[in-house]
Amino acid sequence: MSGLPKPAIGLIVLALIGGAGWYATRPAEPAGWLGYVEAETEYVAAPISGRLAQRMVDRGKTVEAGAVLFTLDPESTDADTARLEAQVAGAQAQQTDLAQARQRAPELAVSRAAEAAAQAQLTKAQADFSRVDALARRGFASRAQLDAARAARDGAAAQLAQTRAQIASGELSAGRQGQIAAAGADVAGAQAALRAQRQRRRDIAPQAPERGVIEQTFFNPGEWVPAGSPVVSILPDGRRKLRFYVPQDRIAGLVIGAKVTFTCDGCGAPRQAAISFISPRAEYTPPVVYSERARAKLVFLVEAVLPPAGQPLPPGLPVEVVPQ
Repeated sequence: MSGLPKPAIGLIVLALIGGAGWYATRPAEPAGWLGYVEAETEYVAAPISGRLAQRMVDRGKTVEAGAVLFTLDPESTDADTARLEAQVAGAQAQQTDLAQARQRAPELAVSRAAEAAAQAQLTKAQADFSRVDALARRGFASRAQLDAARAARDGAAAQLAQTRAQIASGELSAGRQGQIAAAGADVAGAQAALRAQRQRRRDIAPQAPERGVIEQTFFNPGEWVPAGSPVVSILPDGRRKLRFYVPQDRIAGLVIGAKVTFTCDGCGAPRQAAISFISPRAEYTPPVVYSERARAKLVFLVEAVLPPAGQPLPPGLPVEVVPQ
């Protein structure tokens, strides 16, 4: 500096002294770990396709758990439900008819006893007719007595035939066990199909799984919605968490379940959260949390769940975390 004029040398010295003083007295950066609030988005869709009949929510609206979010056109679904209800009714009617037509074992026993009685009655009537016929041939019985004996014999024979026909019919019905079982299976199958159809009817009008805020809507009423395509997305109040980054020399002191304290702009008093995840891999500080003191450090991602109580924090809100 021997070639510089003395005033210039003095200015340079003063500048160096001032710069050193500013660096020594600059505000200290906070000692916490930088991060932000994140929410787990839930996408709500219907498992079947259809025209969007109504959407009850818009972006930014708060919904309670169980609130209906949208409905697809129910016309075809209701028609299928009515058809399956008719199938169930028809299968039940067929099962009832088969069950009523089947003659039970006690009834068959009564019919067989009636057959024995009819057989005994026929035997007696036949014996009476043979005796009267012999007497009539010898002139000791009138023609009227012979006709009466003949009618009694024929009536007993007819009664026996009728009883045997009833027994045959009962035995045929008793052999319908397979048909009755098949009818019962038809009823069960129709009822299962109806239950599935009623579940599809509920699926076209999905409900909010939990309380939250509508983040986005993807279809408007009147548009065709493919099966499985989200119609709305929700930011649940109970699924907010912190994502922050811890230097490599501090990560060993953290464990799952440990409490941390954090602050954020507009949050008021410091709040607490519980660590739920610690990344097993180190990374350089992401651009979202760049700062002069952290931009070149190796850090570990840590997540902490927020308690459900209190006003949910908006996603993306910067936070500063310190261990409790």
